[in-house]
Amino acid sequence: MKRMFAAAALAASLVTALPAAAQDKLTVMLDWFVNPDHAPLVVAQEKGFFKDAGLDVTLTAPADPNDPPKLVAAGGADLAVSYQPQLIIQVAEGLPLVRVGTLVSTPLNSVVVLRDGPVKKIEDLKGRKIGFSIAGFEDALLGAMLEKHGLGLKDVTLVNVNFSLSPSLLSGQVDAVVGAFRNFELNQMDIEKHPGRAFFPEEEGVPPYDELILVAHKDKTGDARIKRFLDAVERATLYILNHPEEAQAAFVKDRPELNDELNRRAWADTLPRFAHSPAALDSQRYARFAEFLKARGLIQAVELVERYAVVVK
Repeated sequence: MKRMFAAAALAASLVTALPAAAQDKLTVMLDWFVNPDHAPLVVAQEKGFFKDAGLDVTLTAPADPNDPPKLVAAGGADLAVSYQPQLIIQVAEGLPLVRVGTLVSTPLNSVVVLRDGPVKKIEDLKGRKIGFSIAGFEDALLGAMLEKHGLGLKDVTLVNVNFSLSPSLLSGQVDAVVGAFRNFELNQMDIEKHPGRAFFPEEEGVPPYDELILVAHKDKTGDARIKRFLDAVERATLYILNHPEEAQAAFVKDRPELNDELNRRAWADTLPRFAHSPAALDSQRYARFAEFLKARGLIQAVELVERYAVVVK
């Protein structure tokens, strides 16, 4: 017995004497400034889950939210946070991108109006001004929602408000906005004492889709770092679900600007929308949404899903 304890002690001393394993660097471009949508990434970093996976991960916010997928395509970053609709359109345009994981597995996009305003139902949008940020997909999304109720884009006036969605609505510049994230704009409006009403695309003729995904260069899907990264993100997601208060504390650590009422509300609203298994892929869902984009004229042909979305092994 003494020999067994002595052997165990010797083995333990040898393990502790070994140098720490080198961490593989991995760069991730966010789609926007850090916010609760990125909680699994931030928590994985703060709780050391990336480090446990042998990764030294750098999370970077872009100067332009359109840049991250392009940087990955050009080899300027390993991964980018992007959007399923954007990915399908960009692949059709020739960008060498592929979806490798999911962060938020439900739509966040919505059409928002003032709750006490004249628009009570989608039919009430006829003849009104609707603000948008990004032409293309938001037009298609809005068009499908309107058509379900006997209207079309010709029945409304589109106004480019850039990313000033809530302010343009509150100021009366527009009567509604499309592209508002239901976990942010609705909370922001409520805090400012002008509560909003949201119409949800997935309830109004638009197939459900993954709002936030992780994309890599199509030639890098065999990179072993990606599998370890996704495992760490899954671990962080489950930690958030099991320990929401501790996870929120880790999320705002050294980020006091994220510990305000808006971000706390957004945290609570986003939490149930995180993909519980980030690496999992519903190919039929992707194919169905690609068919929707083709029908709306945003892509010319529906590609095989495996060309732009994979399960990393």
